[in-house]
Formats: sequence, structure tokens, C-alpha cells
Amino acid sequence: MNTAFGPLEVPWKDYLPALGNGLLKSVEYAGGGFVGAVMLGMALALLRLSHRRLLRLPAAVYTELFKNIPLLAIIFITYFGLASAGVRLSAFQAGALSLVIFYGAYLSEIFRAALVGVHGGQREASEALGLGTLTTFGSVIFPQALRLALPGTGTMFVDLLKSTSLLVVISAAELMSQAQLIASETFRALEVYIVISVIYFAVCYPLSQVLLFLERRVHAGAPLSLRRHRRLRLARAVLAERAAGTGTPEGRTV
Repeated sequence: MNTAFGPLEVPWKDYLPALGNGLLKSVEYAGGGFVGAVMLGMALALLRLSHRRLLRLPAAVYTELFKNIPLLAIIFITYFGLASAGVRLSAFQAGALSLVIFYGAYLSEIFRAALVGVHGGQREASEALGLGTLTTFGSVIFPQALRLALPGTGTMFVDLLKSTSLLVVISAAELMSQAQLIASETFRALEVYIVISVIYFAVCYPLSQVLLFLERRVHAGAPLSLRRHRRLRLARAVLAERAAGTGTPEGRTV
């Protein structure tokens, strides 16, 4: 039933495809933005830990600059500002780039703190064993730093997913843009935005709980890669065989 102000109820069945496409688009923005932000954040973190001031200073300036500029302003600059300068980006390019620029600054701080948090004795022990710089970083420093950075990184990913809603200002066709279109067609803004909020919660809350579970598993000693998982399983199998061969539960002869 319709009134002069629109339908009394929102025909959600008619809008399910649009909502599904909007949610998928939000996930695409979040995925692309997060991958780019992780890469940028790690590069900035390594530059900030460099012994060369020429490398350290620009990375520090970038981090402090974009940590203190609203994401909405960055979105306007990348989409409208660059267009006025002759650089035209699509909504997806501008949206993903804005997320990378903004969250790369925050992730660089998380990664830098994690790298600094690894005890210096680890690097000294690696050098004593004759390991090279790259091997030390990849096999000793980075795995430990990754465990330290995991909680903050997971939080940033959930926050990034929610922040895709700001891309509504450039009609990015993500979930909030679809909600705006539905509200303008049905004149049921309160109902529409409550439903959209529930959808965001239904996606972000389980995701945050999964990340929390992974964080607990990692801190409990679970391996971070399939290669390390296979090595750990092989080591356990070898120990089990040795224990069975001794005839005692402790694996020692009496």
C-alpha cells in the first residue's frame, strides 16, 4: 500500500539483489584497500626504522600527516580534487586508494611498534649463527613481529570495512550507497538505515570474533604458515615415534 509519501513498508525482497551487490562491493573495497594498506604500512615501518635520516624523515612526515587528516577529506581529494587537476579516477580506484592512504599510516605505526617489540637479542643471536640480514628478518624477526601486530591489524581491518560506508559520498555503489538509493525511493529512511546497520553488525561482529580466535590461537603457539604447521606436525610425529620406541609415556628409558 502506498501513500503520498511512499510505501508503508519497504519491499525488501525487491531490493535484496541491490543489497547483495552493495555488500559485495564493500568487501571488494575493504579487501583491496587492506592489502594495499598492509604493503604501504610495512614499507613505511621499515623506512621509519632505517638508520638513514633521509629515509626516516619522509616516512615519519607521511605517517603523521595522514593520521591527522579525516578519511572523508582524503576521499574528496582523490576523487574530486585529482579530477580538477586532470587526473580522473573511477569510484573504485579513488575509494580503494583513499583507504590505502589513510590506513597505511595507521598500520605503519602498528608494524613499527611490533618490529621494535622484538627483543634485540634475537637479532644478535641470528648474527652469531651466521644468518644474513634478509634471512634474519624473514625467519626470525618478522614471524615474532607478526604475532605482536596481529591484534591491532585485525582491529584495523574491521574498522576499514566499516569505513567503506564513507564512500557513499562518491556514489561508490557499496552498501551504504545502496541504502541511500533505497531510502530515497521508499521515504523510509529510519527503517532502511536500521536494517543496513544490522547488516554491518552481522558482518563485522563475526569477523572480529574470528580474528580474536585466530589471535588467541597464535598467542597459544599455533604456527602462522602452512609450512611451519607441517614442520611442527612432523616434529610431533618424530617425538611420538621416539616415545613409543622407549616403552615409557615420558619417552625415557628407566
